[in-house]
Amino acid sequence: MSVRTAEVVICGAGIAGVAAAYHLAVRRGVSGVVLVDEGSPLSLTSDKSAECYRNWWPGPGDQMVALMNRSIDLLEELARESGNVFRLNRRGYLFATADPAQVPVFVERAQEAATRGIGPARIHSGGPGGYRLAPADGFEDQPTGVDVITDPALVQRHFPYLAEDTLAVLHARRCGWFSGQQLGMYMLERARERGVRLVEGRVEQVDTTGGRVRSVRVSARGQALAIDTGRFVAAAGPYVARVGRLLGVDVPVFCERHAKVAFNDVLRAVPRSAPLTIWTDPVTLPWSDEERDELAASPPHRRLVEEFPAGIHGRPEGAGESPVVLMIWTYDVEPVEPRFPIEFDSAYGEICLRGMSRMIPALGAYLPRLPRVFVDGGYYTKTRENRLLACPLPVEGAYLLGALSGYGLMSSNGAADLLADHIAGKPLPPYAPAFALSRYDDPQYREQLEHWGDSGQL
Repeated sequence: MSVRTAEVVICGAGIAGVAAAYHLAVRRGVSGVVLVDEGSPLSLTSDKSAECYRNWWPGPGDQMVALMNRSIDLLEELARESGNVFRLNRRGYLFATADPAQVPVFVERAQEAATRGIGPARIHSGGPGGYRLAPADGFEDQPTGVDVITDPALVQRHFPYLAEDTLAVLHARRCGWFSGQQLGMYMLERARERGVRLVEGRVEQVDTTGGRVRSVRVSARGQALAIDTGRFVAAAGPYVARVGRLLGVDVPVFCERHAKVAFNDVLRAVPRSAPLTIWTDPVTLPWSDEERDELAASPPHRRLVEEFPAGIHGRPEGAGESPVVLMIWTYDVEPVEPRFPIEFDSAYGEICLRGMSRMIPALGAYLPRLPRVFVDGGYYTKTRENRLLACPLPVEGAYLLGALSGYGLMSSNGAADLLADHIAGKPLPPYAPAFALSRYDDPQYREQLEHWGDSGQL
């Protein structure tokens, strides 16, 4: 496609770029939006997600919750107008523990979360009433906030598949999952109906003569294409820092490699109606005595008998004759340079399955003969404190939509909505400064970074 001029050029057609194009063209009425990407839309890392969403986020402050609530509001609007083509549900996130010390922590976190706008905290210490299980499908007329069950008998009544020694669960309610590909394609189709154009190519240069965006040069199918434009959005996922350098801007992000595991749950160990379930205790993988001795004697494998960090989590996917279970465990978070194709730990699938069997013992039936697993994933592109960037850049006409970390699908609408307000000159929401690059210029914020605490990473 020959494109010579554009009102806005967006570099990157992942979920962030597509959402930005949608919010500019469809919801703000901006014409002349061009998306540029080397590959197919939604194909680099946007199709590797576990596709979950949540408004369950830690502080400091309430800005992350406010942004996510806005993003979920937009997801629900899109679900209603599309007939829920992307199958949004509200099953929730279920955190579980067998550690007595964690039980009061669950209660404290729920009560503290209520002050940040997550919704009311409901504590269930026994008795039959008060707690509502989430339906498998749909999202309407469901509670917000969080339920904490501190009675082990009540936990087993509602979640009998959890380990018998589970003492408490925390059920964050405005959470669930959806089809990211269906959502992305729906927004892209709507955007193209409003004139958004898609160019297959690589952004090679941005002309910023005089300190403002003037044009973008794209290498498209071996030919150089110059697009005159006054506004440019860097939404290049794991390559956003590289694109920032084209503008002479240092984008303070790094990448972590993250994978997910999928396997056919032919034994139906995980109920099809289960929420996303997270084990909040450290785990020692189950091995036979012989296996443990052999692994401990091998330096390359010794880590497999050591304690793994908390956080193994998974959820069911699909139904019918071949139900699937997805599992994720972020135990390896060393920063890396993004390279494709991505290589993953060959033991990752087995590690996740053994770890999940601590939380859901029925999965242990797979351990004598491991099922065939499929491992894929992408990169989490993150700022130091794991908060995204949706803001103008120091170059006039340049904008950034990046660092969406492992929450890109769930945050993309809220982040793109915020960015579209910046570009269209609309009034900004109160949380806008928390997602601006300029936050790092504030000495008080830099001091806060030194004592940040929980980043919200699962």
